[in-house]
Amino acid sequence: MVEKIAWWLVLIGALNWLLVGLFQLDVVAALFGGSDVLWSRIIYVLVGLAGVYLLPQAFGVKMVQKKD
Repeated sequence: MVEKIAWWLVLIGALNWLLVGLFQLDVVAALFGGSDVLWSRIIYVLVGLAGVYLLPQAFGVKMVQKKD
């Protein structure tokens, strides 16, 4: 479940950066009232943490999952 949420956050971040690069439009900042607003910063941090969480997968490292 955490991995699925992390993938969604990384996807949101990637799309946001695409729009910043193409149109200078920061959707997160636009939705939450600017890039300095606490909520925008929380979203940026969550996206960054999701990227760090998924980083081992980029290098083919398998995370051990606990079997229930």
